[in-house]
Amino acid sequence: MSVAAIVARCLEIDPARRYSTAGALREAIEGYRKIMSSTTGGRASEERSPHAGSWLAVLAVAVPAAAQGYKPSRPIELVTHTGPGGGGDVAARFLATALEQEKLVPVRVQVINKPGGSGALAASYMAEKKGDTHTLAYFTSLWIGGPLTRKEARTQFSDLTPVARLIIDPAVIAVKADAPYKTVADFIEAAKKAPGKLRQAGGSVDARDNLYRLMIQRSTGTSWTYIPFPAGGERVAAIMGGHAEVYIPDMGEVREYLRSGSLRLLAQMAEKRMAAYPNVPLLREAGYDIPVVGSMRGIVAPPDVPRDVVEYWENVLERLSRTATWRKYLEENQIEDGFQKSAELEKSAVAFIAQRREIFKLAGIQTYR
Repeated sequence: MSVAAIVARCLEIDPARRYSTAGALREAIEGYRKIMSSTTGGRASEERSPHAGSWLAVLAVAVPAAAQGYKPSRPIELVTHTGPGGGGDVAARFLATALEQEKLVPVRVQVINKPGGSGALAASYMAEKKGDTHTLAYFTSLWIGGPLTRKEARTQFSDLTPVARLIIDPAVIAVKADAPYKTVADFIEAAKKAPGKLRQAGGSVDARDNLYRLMIQRSTGTSWTYIPFPAGGERVAAIMGGHAEVYIPDMGEVREYLRSGSLRLLAQMAEKRMAAYPNVPLLREAGYDIPVVGSMRGIVAPPDVPRDVVEYWENVLERLSRTATWRKYLEENQIEDGFQKSAELEKSAVAFIAQRREIFKLAGIQTYR
């Protein structure tokens, strides 16, 4: 019988009640104090305290257990909203492998694919896992902002348990290497001369690349056409094939094309320049006062997961973020370390939603929440 069950029986409290091992220890101590307070002449009365010895045994087991806290006892499910080979799937599998290789977890981490509904299916799956201490999800910004514009979305980010933010994805303005635009100003000037004629390859209308387009156009009084494509590879192909002139992707979508010299960057949308591209200006440095539209990735747990479970994963992921393995991953993928613990991530998500809601309003994009 578990320590928690023993304590529940002795205290005559609901055995199904959820609380951490540390909580069980506190109640065990309190129960023991109540028993020991029943004294005669300063000595514990064996007749009035027949369970004193049992309480000592409970405490002897509870103390080391409480010191240890939560520890996974079976394989961990790591859910991603993309199918096999998708960006989220690849990142989740790297994370799972890194956790095992660095010996940061005592069990296997198994990636579970739940594609569909632009992240809605995966989020709903997590919501149904309420209280499950062996399920996590690798979230992207789509999980946070998506429900704002999708009426059918049943689960919001705030319904889940934030664990840690891991990554910040900077955005860039990219063009074909032989394009006539050497700077953002060159492209803006060309757009002014031919309103609506230039084309931008992008994702959905509520995606970050379209939001940047709308804000830049509003700021500069220009216009160009937005052509949505379902996948990053198709957007790059449109640029390379001359079917679009500009693209505003995450770095992960274009890094190989930049390394090969097929694409060129005009600007970065981030708080600071990436170390790999010290000579590419930030958009604000190029003279355009456009707010940085955030994009993040990290880990969430199902609703109602105990605090000690969150603390366990905060500690594990923070240790991972300090390893050479993780630093190499960030450098190779040209993404930024954005580690935050649960409370900070929760605040970041609130700020993210507020910014997106404001931009959607300015852009005339309908929101439902």
